[in-house]
Amino acid sequence: MNTGKIKKLVRDRGFGFISDTDGREVFFHQNSLVEAKFDALTEGQSVSYDIEKSDKGPRAVNVSIA
Repeated sequence: MNTGKIKKLVRDRGFGFISDTDGREVFFHQNSLVEAKFDALTEGQSVSYDIEKSDKGPRAVNVSIA
């Protein structure tokens, strides 16, 4: 399980980016949230997540509020 903070939310499109502890950005989609609502997330909020490979690069899955 990885940890990081929400760096940016694109509310009208339902996705965002997480900045991990190493400074890398990881994409996530609202469908990847576990027990959290996308509308309740805020930039700077701590989250934990797993990383999955995709055609466009790594993406966060099983995202939950830390």
